Amino acid sequence: MSENANLYDATHITVLEGWEAVRKRPGMYVGSTGERGLHQAVFEVVGRAVNEVLAGRASSVDVTLMPGGGVKVADDGPGVPVEVTDDMDGAGDIEALLTRMYAGVESADRNTATVGLVGIGPSVTNALSSRLTAEVRRDGAHWVQEYVRGVAVAPPTAMEAATGSGTTITFWPDSDIFKTVECSFAVLSERFRELAFLNRGLGISLTDTRGPGETLSLQFLGEAQDFVTFLDATARTPVHPDAITFAWEDLRMAGTAEVTLRWSTSPEERIRSFANSQPTPGGGTHLVGFRDGVTASVNAYARERQLLTATDPDLSADQVCEGLTAVVSVKMDHPSFEGATRGVLGNPAVRACVDEAVRKHIGSWLEGHPEQAAAIINRFIADARRI
Repeated sequence: MSENANLYDATHITVLEGWEAVRKRPGMYVGSTGERGLHQAVFEVVGRAVNEVLAGRASSVDVTLMPGGGVKVADDGPGVPVEVTDDMDGAGDIEALLTRMYAGVESADRNTATVGLVGIGPSVTNALSSRLTAEVRRDGAHWVQEYVRGVAVAPPTAMEAATGSGTTITFWPDSDIFKTVECSFAVLSERFRELAFLNRGLGISLTDTRGPGETLSLQFLGEAQDFVTFLDATARTPVHPDAITFAWEDLRMAGTAEVTLRWSTSPEERIRSFANSQPTPGGGTHLVGFRDGVTASVNAYARERQLLTATDPDLSADQVCEGLTAVVSVKMDHPSFEGATRGVLGNPAVRACVDEAVRKHIGSWLEGHPEQAAAIINRFIADARRI
């Protein structure tokens, strides 16, 4: 190896700052430059609007897909402040929201929903867009500001007088970065439906103005119970007509949890888990606690009612969860996720909290519904004895 090959000094280091870093390594911020990353860019903007509703400052969120890849996200909140303040280095709140990482993003707690990958906020979407327009209706005025690849073209401009209030962000994902700039109506509607199911009263609509057009308006009052009914709507025959649902708060995990479940005659297991409205496809401590609790409560009831004989082994979690449709949703002040995609909840205290609550509530339900309990459990036992 030559002497020159061993040379390594400051001249070999490239420092990327501001949006140059985001645009150079977009996958670090939205996961990929494919369709998944494109949708994450949408979710980062939608997340701010959703949390305006959850905070009681807005009543609805409207998302529109436009020809050419444009996406418009509007809420009817008070409107992001435009005024310049002394502590913002000359940038108004709308500029901070769109140009500073994490600016305007509330800390994750039980009262907020994490819609995007990591809750970075609209600034990353701005950086990864060929252009973006921000409109603010506030205090009787209508303000507009334009951006090109994350950089403001000019300060916010006051337009005509405005009625009502709210914030509208319209952006065009950069085709130089993303492999496609056409969002999937199906993918977005699935995520928005989850949000509406998990957050009682949240109103969110998705309108597709491309082609023939399509509109989906979502708002539910039953939260996870409606979710389970929706998941069971196709080709599943429930063993018991009404879903089992319960919610509780536990100081040990600094949060609340809601569980809804129902067994069907199908062999397929459908369990969906969430933490602060974020899907956890890899599960985590809340899902482990749920499976532990369901398994323990079913075995305890089966032993007490002598549905299992002394020589029968306990039913396993896989056996008990056969045919189960369930939604396990925890909302916490300090969720801790594992992995780069944050798909696994890691808070240790959650497992014991969910396990304990599920044992209590499922045990009470089984005691109060002996005929349905026998129908559920005898099927598990019959299958186990055939093995």
